[in-house]
Amino acid sequence: MQPVRWLLQRARFSLPRPPEVSRWSLIGGLALLLAIGPAPTSAQPADSTRVVVGSKKFTENVILGWMATHLIEATTSLPARHEAELGGSRFLWEALLRGGLDVYPAYTGTLTQEILPGTAPTRAALRDTLAHYNLRMTAPLGFNNTYALGMRAAQARRLGIESIADLRAHPDLTFAFTNEFMKRSDGWPALKRAYELPQSAQGVDHALAYRGLRSGAIDVTDVYTTDAELAAHDLRVLADTRNFFPAYQAVYVYRADLPAAAAQALQRLAGRIDAATMQRLNRRAKIDGQRETVVAARFLNRTFSSLRVTPPPAASWVDRVWQRTREHVGLVGVSLAVAVVLGIPLGIVAARVRWVGPGVLLLVGVTYTIPSLALLALMVPLIGLGYAPAVLALTLYSLLPIVWNTFTGLRGIEPSLQESAAVLGLSPTAKLLRVDLPLAARSIGAGIKIAAVINIGTATLGALIGAGGYGQPILTGIRRADVGLILEGTVPAAVLTVAVLAVLEGVQRGLLPRSLRTSE
Repeated sequence: MQPVRWLLQRARFSLPRPPEVSRWSLIGGLALLLAIGPAPTSAQPADSTRVVVGSKKFTENVILGWMATHLIEATTSLPARHEAELGGSRFLWEALLRGGLDVYPAYTGTLTQEILPGTAPTRAALRDTLAHYNLRMTAPLGFNNTYALGMRAAQARRLGIESIADLRAHPDLTFAFTNEFMKRSDGWPALKRAYELPQSAQGVDHALAYRGLRSGAIDVTDVYTTDAELAAHDLRVLADTRNFFPAYQAVYVYRADLPAAAAQALQRLAGRIDAATMQRLNRRAKIDGQRETVVAARFLNRTFSSLRVTPPPAASWVDRVWQRTREHVGLVGVSLAVAVVLGIPLGIVAARVRWVGPGVLLLVGVTYTIPSLALLALMVPLIGLGYAPAVLALTLYSLLPIVWNTFTGLRGIEPSLQESAAVLGLSPTAKLLRVDLPLAARSIGAGIKIAAVINIGTATLGALIGAGGYGQPILTGIRRADVGLILEGTVPAAVLTVAVLAVLEGVQRGLLPRSLRTSE
Protein backbone atom coordinates (compact mmCIF):
# COMPACT_ATOMS: atom_id res chain seq x y z
CA MET A 1 0.00 0.00 0.00
CA GLN A 2 3.01 2.33 0.36
CA PRO A 3 3.05 3.29 -3.37
CA VAL A 4 -0.67 3.99 -3.25
CA ARG A 5 -0.35 6.24 -0.16
CA TRP A 6 2.46 8.11 -1.93
CA LEU A 7 0.27 8.50 -4.99
CA LEU A 8 -2.65 9.89 -2.97
CA GLN A 9 -0.42 12.25 -1.03
CA ARG A 10 1.23 13.48 -4.19
CA ALA A 11 -2.15 14.00 -5.85
CA ARG A 12 -3.35 16.16 -2.94
CA PHE A 13 -0.34 18.13 -1.83
CA SER A 14 1.96 18.62 -4.83
CA LEU A 15 1.74 20.03 -8.27
CA PRO A 16 1.92 17.42 -11.02
CA ARG A 17 5.35 17.00 -12.54
CA PRO A 18 6.27 15.12 -15.67
CA PRO A 19 7.14 11.54 -14.75
CA GLU A 20 10.72 10.46 -14.98
CA VAL A 21 11.20 9.01 -18.43
CA SER A 22 14.06 6.67 -19.19
CA ARG A 23 16.24 6.88 -22.25
CA TRP A 24 14.59 3.79 -23.68
CA SER A 25 11.15 5.32 -23.16
CA LEU A 26 12.18 8.38 -25.11
CA ILE A 27 13.46 6.16 -27.91
CA GLY A 28 10.16 4.29 -27.83
CA GLY A 29 8.20 7.51 -28.00
CA LEU A 30 10.21 8.68 -31.00
CA ALA A 31 9.59 5.34 -32.67
CA LEU A 32 5.86 5.75 -32.17
CA LEU A 33 5.99 9.27 -33.61
CA LEU A 34 7.72 7.88 -36.67
CA ALA A 35 5.09 5.14 -36.86
CA ILE A 36 2.25 7.63 -37.00
CA GLY A 37 4.05 9.89 -39.44
CA PRO A 38 3.05 10.55 -43.04
CA ALA A 39 0.70 7.89 -44.31
CA PRO A 40 1.61 5.95 -47.42
CA THR A 41 -0.14 7.32 -50.45
CA SER A 42 0.34 4.44 -52.88
CA ALA A 43 -3.39 3.88 -53.11
CA GLN A 44 -4.11 7.44 -54.23
CA PRO A 45 -3.58 8.68 -57.78
CA ALA A 46 -0.92 11.32 -58.17
CA ASP A 47 -3.12 13.42 -60.44
CA SER A 48 -6.53 13.37 -62.09
CA THR A 49 -5.12 12.17 -65.43
CA ARG A 50 -3.57 8.99 -64.07
CA VAL A 51 -5.34 5.80 -65.13
CA VAL A 52 -5.66 3.29 -62.31
CA VAL A 53 -5.98 -0.35 -63.40
CA GLY A 54 -7.12 -2.98 -60.93
CA SER A 55 -6.89 -6.77 -60.95
CA LYS A 56 -8.04 -9.65 -58.78
CA LYS A 57 -5.72 -11.94 -56.85
CA PHE A 58 -5.23 -14.72 -59.39
CA THR A 59 -2.46 -14.93 -61.95
CA GLU A 60 -4.47 -14.50 -65.16
CA ASN A 61 -6.21 -11.37 -63.92
CA VAL A 62 -2.89 -9.89 -62.79
CA ILE A 63 -1.39 -10.52 -66.25
CA LEU A 64 -4.37 -8.88 -67.95
CA GLY A 65 -4.08 -5.94 -65.54
CA TRP A 66 -0.45 -5.45 -66.52
CA MET A 67 -1.35 -5.70 -70.22
CA ALA A 68 -3.82 -2.84 -69.84
CA THR A 69 -1.34 -0.78 -67.83
CA HIS A 70 1.54 -1.27 -70.30
CA LEU A 71 -0.67 -0.69 -73.34
CA ILE A 72 -2.10 2.58 -72.02
CA GLU A 73 1.34 3.93 -71.14
CA ALA A 74 2.90 2.76 -74.42
CA THR A 75 0.22 4.13 -76.77
CA THR A 76 -0.97 7.29 -74.97
CA SER A 77 0.54 10.16 -73.07
CA LEU A 78 -1.34 9.09 -69.93
CA PRO A 79 0.43 7.68 -66.89
CA ALA A 80 -1.05 4.42 -65.59
CA ARG A 81 -0.74 2.48 -62.35
CA HIS A 82 -1.66 -1.13 -61.65
CA GLU A 83 -3.28 -1.97 -58.31
CA ALA A 84 -2.72 -5.72 -58.42
CA GLU A 85 -4.12 -8.61 -56.37
CA LEU A 86 -7.13 -6.88 -54.90
CA GLY A 87 -10.01 -8.81 -53.33
CA GLY A 88 -12.93 -10.48 -55.08
CA SER A 89 -15.12 -9.23 -57.89
CA ARG A 90 -17.24 -7.07 -55.59
CA PHE A 91 -14.17 -5.22 -54.31
CA LEU A 92 -13.19 -4.17 -57.83
CA TRP A 93 -16.74 -3.41 -58.92
CA GLU A 94 -17.40 -1.09 -55.99
CA ALA A 95 -14.02 0.60 -56.46
CA LEU A 96 -14.84 1.14 -60.14
CA LEU A 97 -18.17 2.74 -59.28
CA ARG A 98 -16.56 5.05 -56.71
CA GLY A 99 -13.71 6.09 -59.01
CA GLY A 100 -10.95 4.37 -57.06
CA LEU A 101 -10.29 2.34 -60.21
CA ASP A 102 -10.69 3.32 -63.84
CA VAL A 103 -10.57 -0.13 -65.45
CA TYR A 104 -10.23 -3.79 -64.54
CA PRO A 105 -10.31 -7.12 -66.44
CA ALA A 106 -13.64 -8.88 -65.93
CA TYR A 107 -15.58 -11.84 -67.30
CA THR A 108 -19.03 -11.66 -68.86
CA GLY A 109 -20.35 -14.60 -66.84
CA THR A 110 -19.31 -12.97 -63.57
CA LEU A 111 -20.95 -9.71 -64.61
CA THR A 112 -24.28 -11.24 -65.63
CA GLN A 113 -24.49 -13.88 -62.91
CA GLU A 114 -22.84 -12.29 -59.88
CA ILE A 115 -22.51 -8.52 -60.25
CA LEU A 116 -25.62 -7.74 -62.31
CA PRO A 117 -27.96 -10.70 -61.79
CA GLY A 118 -30.92 -10.74 -64.09
CA THR A 119 -29.01 -9.27 -67.03
CA ALA A 120 -29.58 -11.24 -70.22
CA PRO A 121 -26.43 -13.17 -71.23
CA THR A 122 -25.94 -11.20 -74.44
CA ARG A 123 -23.28 -8.64 -75.20
CA ALA A 124 -25.82 -5.96 -76.11
CA ALA A 125 -27.83 -6.44 -72.90
CA LEU A 126 -24.68 -6.34 -70.80
CA ARG A 127 -23.50 -3.13 -72.48
CA ASP A 128 -26.89 -1.50 -71.86
CA THR A 129 -26.87 -2.50 -68.19
CA LEU A 130 -23.32 -1.23 -67.70
CA ALA A 131 -24.30 2.08 -69.29
CA HIS A 132 -26.80 2.64 -66.46
CA TYR A 133 -23.79 2.65 -64.09
CA ASN A 134 -21.77 4.99 -66.33
CA LEU A 135 -19.52 2.11 -67.31
CA ARG A 136 -18.32 0.72 -70.63
CA MET A 137 -16.97 -2.62 -71.81
CA THR A 138 -14.47 -3.60 -74.50
CA ALA A 139 -15.14 -6.30 -77.05
CA PRO A 140 -14.11 -9.79 -75.80
CA LEU A 141 -10.37 -10.37 -75.69
CA GLY A 142 -10.73 -13.72 -77.45
CA PHE A 143 -10.94 -16.47 -74.84
CA ASN A 144 -13.65 -17.98 -72.65
CA ASN A 145 -12.29 -18.68 -69.18
CA THR A 146 -15.31 -20.42 -67.77
CA TYR A 147 -15.61 -22.19 -64.44
CA ALA A 148 -15.29 -25.98 -64.39
CA LEU A 149 -14.68 -28.76 -61.88
CA GLY A 150 -11.34 -30.51 -61.95
CA MET A 151 -9.70 -33.51 -60.30
CA ARG A 152 -6.57 -35.60 -60.68
CA ALA A 153 -6.69 -37.37 -64.05
CA ALA A 154 -5.41 -40.66 -62.63
CA GLN A 155 -8.09 -40.70 -59.95
CA ALA A 156 -10.78 -39.78 -62.49
CA ARG A 157 -9.73 -42.66 -64.77
CA ARG A 158 -9.69 -45.11 -61.86
CA LEU A 159 -13.18 -44.12 -60.74
CA GLY A 160 -14.58 -43.74 -64.24
CA ILE A 161 -15.49 -40.06 -63.76
CA GLU A 162 -15.72 -37.98 -66.92
CA SER A 163 -18.50 -35.48 -66.18
CA ILE A 164 -19.87 -33.54 -63.22
CA ALA A 165 -22.92 -35.84 -63.24
CA ASP A 166 -20.64 -38.84 -62.57
CA LEU A 167 -19.74 -37.37 -59.17
CA ARG A 168 -23.16 -38.39 -57.80
CA ALA A 169 -21.99 -41.99 -57.59
CA HIS A 170 -19.04 -41.07 -55.33
CA PRO A 171 -20.39 -39.28 -52.23
CA ASP A 172 -17.19 -39.98 -50.30
CA LEU A 173 -15.09 -37.63 -52.45
CA THR A 174 -13.76 -34.50 -50.72
CA PHE A 175 -14.80 -31.20 -52.32
CA ALA A 176 -13.10 -27.85 -51.69
CA PHE A 177 -13.91 -24.73 -53.68
CA THR A 178 -12.61 -21.18 -53.74
CA ASN A 179 -14.33 -18.95 -51.21
CA GLU A 180 -15.90 -16.81 -53.93
CA PHE A 181 -17.25 -19.87 -55.76
CA MET A 182 -18.82 -21.11 -52.51
CA LYS A 183 -21.29 -18.22 -52.42
CA ARG A 184 -21.70 -17.12 -56.05
CA SER A 185 -25.09 -17.44 -57.72
CA ASP A 186 -23.33 -19.45 -60.44
CA GLY A 187 -21.24 -21.33 -57.88
CA TRP A 188 -21.46 -24.32 -55.60
CA PRO A 189 -24.98 -24.00 -54.11
CA ALA A 190 -26.64 -23.75 -57.51
CA LEU A 191 -24.32 -26.35 -59.05
CA LYS A 192 -25.12 -28.79 -56.23
CA ARG A 193 -28.85 -28.39 -56.92
CA ALA A 194 -28.50 -28.59 -60.70
CA TYR A 195 -26.59 -31.87 -60.59
CA GLU A 196 -28.17 -33.22 -57.37
CA LEU A 197 -24.77 -33.82 -55.84
CA PRO A 198 -24.69 -35.41 -52.36
CA GLN A 199 -21.30 -34.03 -51.26
CA SER A 200 -20.63 -31.08 -48.99
CA ALA A 201 -17.79 -28.63 -49.63
CA GLN A 202 -15.44 -26.30 -47.79
CA GLY A 203 -13.91 -22.98 -48.82
CA VAL A 204 -10.22 -22.64 -49.69
CA ASP A 205 -7.91 -20.26 -51.55
CA HIS A 206 -7.62 -20.98 -55.27
CA ALA A 207 -3.85 -21.55 -55.19
CA LEU A 208 -4.08 -23.72 -52.08
CA ALA A 209 -6.78 -25.86 -53.72
CA TYR A 210 -4.32 -26.99 -56.40
CA ARG A 211 -1.83 -27.98 -53.73
CA GLY A 212 -4.59 -29.91 -51.99
CA LEU A 213 -5.34 -31.78 -55.23
CA ARG A 214 -1.69 -32.70 -55.73
CA SER A 215 -1.30 -33.90 -52.15
CA GLY A 216 -4.57 -35.85 -52.14
CA ALA A 217 -6.08 -33.76 -49.34
CA ILE A 218 -9.01 -32.91 -51.62
CA ASP A 219 -10.45 -34.70 -54.64
CA VAL A 220 -12.45 -32.07 -56.55
CA THR A 221 -12.16 -28.28 -56.83
CA ASP A 222 -13.33 -25.49 -59.10
CA VAL A 223 -10.90 -24.47 -61.84
CA TYR A 224 -10.67 -21.89 -64.58
CA THR A 225 -10.37 -23.50 -68.01
CA THR A 226 -7.26 -21.46 -68.85
CA ASP A 227 -5.40 -22.35 -65.62
CA ALA A 228 -1.79 -23.37 -66.16
CA GLU A 229 -2.07 -26.14 -63.56
CA LEU A 230 -4.50 -28.18 -65.65
CA ALA A 231 -1.81 -29.42 -68.04
CA ALA A 232 1.15 -29.00 -65.69
CA HIS A 233 -0.31 -31.27 -63.00
CA ASP A 234 -2.28 -33.69 -65.22
CA LEU A 235 -5.76 -32.66 -64.10
CA ARG A 236 -9.03 -33.61 -65.77
CA VAL A 237 -11.72 -31.01 -66.44
CA LEU A 238 -15.10 -32.66 -65.90
CA ALA A 239 -17.65 -32.19 -68.66
CA ASP A 240 -20.53 -29.82 -67.89
CA THR A 241 -23.20 -31.98 -69.58
CA ARG A 242 -26.06 -29.78 -68.36
CA ASN A 243 -24.46 -26.53 -69.57
CA PHE A 244 -24.65 -25.09 -66.08
CA PHE A 245 -21.75 -22.66 -66.41
CA PRO A 246 -22.33 -19.62 -68.65
CA ALA A 247 -19.71 -18.16 -70.97
CA TYR A 248 -16.99 -16.16 -69.23
CA GLN A 249 -15.58 -14.07 -72.05
CA ALA A 250 -12.68 -11.93 -70.85
CA VAL A 251 -13.26 -8.17 -71.30
CA TYR A 252 -12.15 -4.90 -69.78
CA VAL A 253 -14.77 -2.90 -67.90
CA TYR A 254 -13.99 0.79 -67.56
CA ARG A 255 -15.53 4.06 -66.45
CA ALA A 256 -17.33 6.17 -69.04
CA ASP A 257 -15.09 9.15 -68.19
CA LEU A 258 -11.93 7.21 -69.04
CA PRO A 259 -9.95 9.29 -71.57
CA ALA A 260 -10.77 8.23 -75.12
CA ALA A 261 -7.13 7.43 -75.87
CA ALA A 262 -7.00 4.93 -73.00
CA ALA A 263 -10.29 3.31 -74.06
CA GLN A 264 -8.97 2.94 -77.61
CA ALA A 265 -5.78 1.37 -76.29
CA LEU A 266 -7.81 -1.28 -74.42
CA GLN A 267 -9.84 -2.05 -77.54
CA ARG A 268 -6.63 -3.02 -79.35
CA LEU A 269 -6.56 -6.26 -77.33
CA ALA A 270 -10.00 -7.37 -78.55
CA GLY A 271 -9.78 -10.83 -80.16
CA ARG A 272 -6.00 -11.00 -79.65
CA ILE A 273 -5.82 -13.66 -76.93
CA ASP A 274 -7.20 -17.16 -77.50
CA ALA A 275 -7.57 -19.78 -74.75
CA ALA A 276 -4.36 -21.62 -75.63
CA THR A 277 -2.37 -18.37 -75.56
CA MET A 278 -3.81 -17.36 -72.20
CA GLN A 279 -3.04 -20.75 -70.70
CA ARG A 280 0.53 -20.47 -72.01
CA LEU A 281 0.92 -17.00 -70.47
CA ASN A 282 -0.46 -18.30 -67.17
CA ARG A 283 2.06 -21.12 -67.24
CA ARG A 284 4.97 -18.75 -67.74
CA ALA A 285 3.98 -16.80 -64.66
CA LYS A 286 2.57 -19.53 -62.43
CA ILE A 287 4.80 -22.51 -63.26
CA ASP A 288 7.96 -20.98 -64.74
CA GLY A 289 8.08 -18.15 -62.18
CA GLN A 290 8.28 -15.15 -64.52
CA ARG A 291 6.92 -11.87 -63.19
CA GLU A 292 3.45 -11.07 -64.53
CA THR A 293 4.57 -7.64 -65.70
CA VAL A 294 7.30 -9.28 -67.81
CA VAL A 295 4.90 -11.89 -69.26
CA ALA A 296 2.46 -9.12 -70.24
CA ALA A 297 5.14 -6.90 -71.76
CA ARG A 298 6.62 -9.69 -73.89
CA PHE A 299 3.18 -10.64 -75.19
CA LEU A 300 2.44 -7.05 -76.19
CA ASN A 301 5.80 -6.66 -77.93
CA ARG A 302 5.20 -9.84 -79.95
CA THR A 303 1.58 -8.99 -80.76
CA PHE A 304 2.12 -5.33 -81.73
CA SER A 305 5.33 -4.91 -83.68
CA SER A 306 5.22 -1.14 -83.25
CA LEU A 307 5.39 -1.37 -79.46
CA ARG A 308 8.50 -1.53 -77.31
CA VAL A 309 7.15 -2.11 -73.82
CA THR A 310 9.78 -2.24 -71.09
CA PRO A 311 8.55 -3.71 -67.79
CA PRO A 312 9.71 -2.04 -64.58
CA PRO A 313 12.83 -3.64 -63.10
CA ALA A 314 12.41 -6.03 -60.21
CA ALA A 315 13.04 -4.36 -56.86
CA SER A 316 15.70 -5.83 -54.59
CA TRP A 317 14.69 -7.79 -51.51
CA VAL A 318 15.84 -4.94 -49.26
CA ASP A 319 13.86 -2.35 -51.19
CA ARG A 320 10.72 -4.50 -51.15
CA VAL A 321 10.89 -5.16 -47.42
CA TRP A 322 11.58 -1.49 -46.69
CA GLN A 323 8.64 -0.36 -48.79
CA ARG A 324 6.26 -2.88 -47.20
CA THR A 325 7.55 -2.02 -43.73
CA ARG A 326 6.81 1.68 -44.26
CA GLU A 327 3.32 0.84 -45.50
CA HIS A 328 2.61 -1.58 -42.66
CA VAL A 329 3.97 0.72 -39.97
CA GLY A 330 1.87 3.55 -41.37
CA LEU A 331 -1.29 1.42 -41.21
CA VAL A 332 -0.59 0.13 -37.71
CA GLY A 333 0.74 3.36 -36.24
CA VAL A 334 -2.07 5.63 -37.34
CA SER A 335 -4.90 3.19 -36.58
CA LEU A 336 -3.45 2.33 -33.15
CA ALA A 337 -2.94 5.99 -32.26
CA VAL A 338 -6.53 6.83 -33.23
CA ALA A 339 -7.80 3.82 -31.29
CA VAL A 340 -5.92 4.95 -28.17
CA VAL A 341 -7.29 8.50 -28.48
CA LEU A 342 -10.83 7.15 -28.83
CA GLY A 343 -10.64 3.99 -26.75
CA ILE A 344 -9.38 5.36 -23.43
CA PRO A 345 -12.10 8.06 -23.18
CA LEU A 346 -14.72 5.48 -24.16
CA GLY A 347 -13.42 3.15 -21.46
CA ILE A 348 -13.57 5.98 -18.92
CA VAL A 349 -17.16 6.79 -19.91
CA ALA A 350 -18.10 3.09 -19.71
CA ALA A 351 -16.62 2.83 -16.21
CA ARG A 352 -17.97 6.10 -14.80
CA VAL A 353 -21.39 6.48 -16.46
CA ARG A 354 -23.27 3.33 -15.53
CA TRP A 355 -26.21 3.79 -17.88
CA VAL A 356 -23.86 4.32 -20.84
CA GLY A 357 -21.28 1.66 -20.01
CA PRO A 358 -23.13 -1.47 -21.20
CA GLY A 359 -23.98 0.14 -24.52
CA VAL A 360 -20.38 1.21 -25.16
CA LEU A 361 -19.02 -2.24 -24.30
CA LEU A 362 -21.66 -3.96 -26.43
CA LEU A 363 -20.96 -1.70 -29.41
CA VAL A 364 -17.20 -2.29 -29.47
CA GLY A 365 -17.76 -5.99 -28.81
CA VAL A 366 -20.16 -6.40 -31.72
CA THR A 367 -17.81 -4.49 -34.03
CA TYR A 368 -14.99 -6.85 -33.13
CA THR A 369 -17.07 -9.91 -34.09
CA ILE A 370 -17.41 -8.76 -37.72
CA PRO A 371 -15.02 -10.87 -39.83
CA SER A 372 -12.10 -8.75 -40.98
CA LEU A 373 -12.59 -9.53 -44.66
CA ALA A 374 -16.29 -8.65 -44.41
CA LEU A 375 -15.46 -5.37 -42.67
CA LEU A 376 -13.02 -4.43 -45.42
CA ALA A 377 -15.65 -5.28 -48.02
CA LEU A 378 -18.11 -2.97 -46.26
CA MET A 379 -15.55 -0.17 -46.28
CA VAL A 380 -14.90 -0.22 -50.03
CA PRO A 381 -18.37 1.05 -51.15
CA LEU A 382 -18.25 3.76 -48.46
CA ILE A 383 -14.67 4.99 -48.73
CA GLY A 384 -13.07 3.22 -51.68
CA LEU A 385 -9.80 1.36 -51.97
CA GLY A 386 -6.46 2.02 -50.34
CA TYR A 387 -5.12 3.42 -47.12
CA ALA A 388 -8.16 5.16 -45.58
CA PRO A 389 -10.57 2.19 -45.40
CA ALA A 390 -7.82 -0.07 -44.08
CA VAL A 391 -6.98 2.41 -41.27
CA LEU A 392 -10.64 2.79 -40.36
CA ALA A 393 -11.16 -0.98 -40.19
CA LEU A 394 -8.00 -1.48 -38.10
CA THR A 395 -9.06 1.31 -35.74
CA LEU A 396 -12.41 -0.37 -35.13
CA TYR A 397 -10.69 -3.70 -34.42
CA SER A 398 -8.27 -2.05 -31.98
CA LEU A 399 -10.98 -0.44 -29.86
CA LEU A 400 -12.20 -3.55 -28.02
CA PRO A 401 -9.08 -4.41 -25.97
CA ILE A 402 -8.36 -0.75 -25.20
CA VAL A 403 -11.92 0.08 -24.11
CA TRP A 404 -12.37 -3.12 -22.13
CA ASN A 405 -9.00 -2.90 -20.36
CA THR A 406 -9.57 0.76 -19.50
CA PHE A 407 -13.01 -0.14 -18.14
CA THR A 408 -11.65 -3.13 -16.19
CA GLY A 409 -8.70 -1.18 -14.77
CA LEU A 410 -10.86 1.66 -13.50
CA ARG A 411 -13.59 -0.59 -12.12
CA GLY A 412 -10.96 -2.74 -10.39
CA ILE A 413 -9.63 0.05 -8.14
CA GLU A 414 -10.31 -0.78 -4.52
CA PRO A 415 -13.23 1.18 -3.01
CA SER A 416 -11.08 2.17 -0.04
CA LEU A 417 -8.68 3.98 -2.35
CA GLN A 418 -11.60 5.74 -4.01
CA GLU A 419 -12.83 6.89 -0.62
CA SER A 420 -9.35 8.06 0.40
CA ALA A 421 -9.09 10.17 -2.73
CA ALA A 422 -12.50 11.69 -2.02
CA VAL A 423 -11.49 12.52 1.56
CA LEU A 424 -8.50 14.45 0.22
CA GLY A 425 -10.96 16.76 -1.52
CA LEU A 426 -9.89 16.07 -5.08
CA SER A 427 -12.23 17.17 -7.82
CA PRO A 428 -13.53 14.38 -10.12
CA THR A 429 -11.14 15.48 -12.89
CA ALA A 430 -8.12 15.63 -10.58
CA LYS A 431 -9.04 12.27 -9.07
CA LEU A 432 -9.27 10.72 -12.53
CA LEU A 433 -5.98 12.16 -13.79
CA ARG A 434 -3.89 11.88 -10.61
CA VAL A 435 -5.24 8.73 -9.00
CA ASP A 436 -7.53 6.56 -11.10
CA LEU A 437 -5.64 6.52 -14.40
CA PRO A 438 -2.22 5.91 -12.81
CA LEU A 439 -3.67 3.01 -10.79
CA ALA A 440 -5.31 1.58 -13.94
CA ALA A 441 -2.24 2.22 -16.13
CA ARG A 442 -1.04 -1.38 -16.20
CA SER A 443 -4.42 -2.63 -17.38
CA ILE A 444 -4.71 0.14 -20.00
CA GLY A 445 -1.18 -0.58 -21.21
CA ALA A 446 -1.98 -4.28 -21.55
CA GLY A 447 -5.02 -3.39 -23.67
CA ILE A 448 -2.91 -1.22 -25.98
CA LYS A 449 -0.37 -4.04 -26.38
CA ILE A 450 -3.09 -6.54 -27.23
CA ALA A 451 -4.54 -4.08 -29.75
CA ALA A 452 -1.11 -3.62 -31.32
CA VAL A 453 -0.61 -7.37 -31.78
CA ILE A 454 -4.09 -7.77 -33.30
CA ASN A 455 -3.50 -4.74 -35.48
CA ILE A 456 -0.21 -5.94 -36.96
CA GLY A 457 -1.70 -9.30 -37.91
CA THR A 458 -4.97 -7.94 -39.28
CA ALA A 459 -3.19 -5.22 -41.28
CA THR A 460 -1.88 -7.90 -43.65
CA LEU A 461 -5.41 -8.09 -45.10
CA GLY A 462 -5.10 -4.46 -46.15
CA ALA A 463 -3.34 -5.69 -49.29
CA LEU A 464 -6.71 -6.97 -50.52
CA ILE A 465 -7.92 -3.38 -50.91
CA GLY A 466 -4.69 -1.85 -52.18
CA ALA A 467 -3.31 -0.63 -48.85
CA GLY A 468 0.00 -2.49 -49.24
CA GLY A 469 1.93 -3.71 -46.23
CA TYR A 470 3.27 -7.16 -45.43
CA GLY A 471 0.12 -8.78 -46.81
CA GLN A 472 1.22 -8.04 -50.38
CA PRO A 473 4.14 -10.52 -50.53
CA ILE A 474 2.09 -13.03 -48.54
CA LEU A 475 -0.76 -12.92 -51.10
CA THR A 476 1.67 -13.13 -54.00
CA GLY A 477 3.56 -15.97 -52.33
CA ILE A 478 0.37 -17.98 -51.79
CA ARG A 479 -0.69 -17.42 -55.40
CA ARG A 480 2.73 -18.44 -56.77
CA ALA A 481 3.36 -21.18 -54.18
CA ASP A 482 6.54 -19.27 -53.29
CA VAL A 483 7.58 -19.88 -49.69
CA GLY A 484 10.24 -17.17 -49.92
CA LEU A 485 7.65 -14.50 -50.67
CA ILE A 486 5.40 -15.74 -47.88
CA LEU A 487 8.30 -15.49 -45.43
CA GLU A 488 9.09 -12.02 -46.83
CA GLY A 489 5.82 -10.89 -45.29
CA THR A 490 5.50 -13.09 -42.22
CA VAL A 491 9.00 -12.74 -40.76
CA PRO A 492 9.06 -8.90 -40.83
CA ALA A 493 5.55 -8.90 -39.34
CA ALA A 494 6.78 -11.03 -36.44
CA VAL A 495 9.83 -8.79 -35.94
CA LEU A 496 7.62 -5.70 -36.02
CA THR A 497 5.34 -7.23 -33.38
CA VAL A 498 8.26 -7.82 -31.00
CA ALA A 499 9.64 -4.32 -31.64
CA VAL A 500 6.30 -2.59 -31.07
CA LEU A 501 5.68 -4.53 -27.84
CA ALA A 502 9.15 -3.53 -26.60
CA VAL A 503 8.49 0.13 -27.44
CA LEU A 504 5.09 0.11 -25.73
CA GLU A 505 6.55 -1.55 -22.65
CA GLY A 506 9.26 1.12 -22.46
CA VAL A 507 6.74 3.93 -22.86
CA GLN A 508 4.48 2.45 -20.21
CA ARG A 509 7.30 2.13 -17.69
CA GLY A 510 8.41 5.67 -18.41
CA LEU A 511 4.95 7.15 -17.93
CA LEU A 512 4.12 5.31 -14.73
CA PRO A 513 4.76 7.18 -11.46
CA ARG A 514 8.07 6.11 -9.96
CA SER A 515 6.51 4.37 -6.96
CA LEU A 516 4.26 2.19 -9.13
CA ARG A 517 7.09 1.50 -11.53
CA THR A 518 9.46 0.26 -8.83
CA SER A 519 6.76 -1.92 -7.30
CA GLU A 520 6.50 -4.09 -10.43
